[in-house]
Amino acid sequence: MDFKNGIDISIPYRTSPKATSAWYVGPMQIDPVRMGEWVGSVKEGGSVNFRDVKLNPHGNGTHTECVGHIAPECHSVNQYLKRWMFDALLVTIQPVKQGEDLVVTREQLLDAIGDERPEALVLRTLPNSDEKLEHNYSNTNPTYIEASGCAFLAEIGVDHFLLDLPSVDREEDGGALAAHRAFWNYPENPRMHATITELIYVPDEVKDGKYLLNLQVAPIENDASPSRPVLFLVNED
Repeated sequence: MDFKNGIDISIPYRTSPKATSAWYVGPMQIDPVRMGEWVGSVKEGGSVNFRDVKLNPHGNGTHTECVGHIAPECHSVNQYLKRWMFDALLVTIQPVKQGEDLVVTREQLLDAIGDERPEALVLRTLPNSDEKLEHNYSNTNPTYIEASGCAFLAEIGVDHFLLDLPSVDREEDGGALAAHRAFWNYPENPRMHATITELIYVPDEVKDGKYLLNLQVAPIENDASPSRPVLFLVNED
């Protein structure tokens, strides 16, 4: 295993208006702290750069979330993600048309995964291009995952689902969040350790197959946190 050549599949958080975004939120904001005549900006005459950062994990970049995203109780992904290395499978799927929607179905996931039973599944959807690095998904009805597909992933023991979409659920679904609920088996028997990572980007040159996944989140006590998933190619000699 070559740990010196990981494949970073995260989308960075940026202040640019062209930064990837979703859920009707603006770009991340970074502003120097101001206290009286002192300013936390070297450019403005301060001794150091000392800035406040305002961001929304769900809408500004790659993030990892836990069941706290849909539960009334406060559950922190930082408390439930206690391992950081996982056997992973990368698959690529062309979503299918269902009415006005594009959907990844249970059957497609079953066909793509086959007999594999990975701890983590990384989903790349087609079409795929680096336009995903600066796309505003708000009000676009993006592709989503069939709820029965997420239930299938839970059934076969996929604990960590990573995808290049803003959500496993439809943008406007009346608050049902059926795919989230199916993946976390909520509220019947919640899979507290399971996570969903959204808004990743996997370049075309990265081939489908088995990888080792390093999944790290910023240590923020919240239902979701900015994250950096990194893939390492598995040598099958």
